[in-house]
Amino acid sequence: MRDIESEVRHRLFELQDLKYKEFACKLMPTVNPETVIGVRTPDLRKLAREFSKRTEAAEFLKILPHRYYEENNLHGFLIETIRDYDAAVNAVDELLPYIDNWATCDLISPKIFKKHLPELYEKIKIWLISGRTYTVRFGIGMLMSFYLDDAFRPEILELVVAIRSEEYYVNMMIAWYFATALAKQYEATVPYIQEQRLEKWTHNKAIQKAVESYRIGDEEKAYLRGLKVK
Repeated sequence: MRDIESEVRHRLFELQDLKYKEFACKLMPTVNPETVIGVRTPDLRKLAREFSKRTEAAEFLKILPHRYYEENNLHGFLIETIRDYDAAVNAVDELLPYIDNWATCDLISPKIFKKHLPELYEKIKIWLISGRTYTVRFGIGMLMSFYLDDAFRPEILELVVAIRSEEYYVNMMIAWYFATALAKQYEATVPYIQEQRLEKWTHNKAIQKAVESYRIGDEEKAYLRGLKVK
């Protein structure tokens, strides 16, 4: 074990909260509880900020795979501190194959991405056809985070609606994406629900999540409820 890996692991166990571990494990059925230490996210972010200022951070990012769930999350938070776009994308590419749960997947969002949306869009298209559950989910998440506001274009919806998967965590993200798109870009998105362009389960889940949103009006919610597929 490298010195930085040993130090990180020691610090993580110092922050261990066994009640939080029990709570977290219930939310992540795909993760072996033995690989979860039990460190709260604010503590992980604080640790990442500390380690990001050290030269050893680059060495830690080369250590894959990690043993513990929190080591992967710390890895993701360290990637977020990278200020060079190409370096950040490369670091994400190296980590994605080792992600095995929705929580780690969804927490990574490098700030530098927002300044390089055209390049990121081309990269996302590659992630979406990777065939790897959490790589696909990550790509959808990036579209949801960065391309439903000023950078929105109607054709982006086609990228997501074209995804077909048997994986629950991919389909749940598709539903979440379309629910968010309904909240932010209703007129462009609602035809996809009207025309039932999504798989039945994903279609109904998207509607469910949309009607739970405070960002969608009561009239639209009533209309969406009527579009559920029985």
